[in-house]
Amino acid sequence: MAKNDETLTYEQAREQLVEVVRTLEAGGTTLAESLALWERGEQLAKICQDQLDGARARLDAVLGAAEDED
Repeated sequence: MAKNDETLTYEQAREQLVEVVRTLEAGGTTLAESLALWERGEQLAKICQDQLDGARARLDAVLGAAEDED
């Protein structure tokens, strides 16, 4: 993962992922370019999933704390 990938927001990573998919779907790239795009897409998908998992964990923690108060 690139160093600046660590600072991407979910929305930024998702938008980049959309662009990667559009480029792959449009075709016209070499095999090497397609593979590089695919790998980049995998990285971006992981960033998105990690952020969604983190958000879910935070939500679960808040909901769990709220249930404990009741």
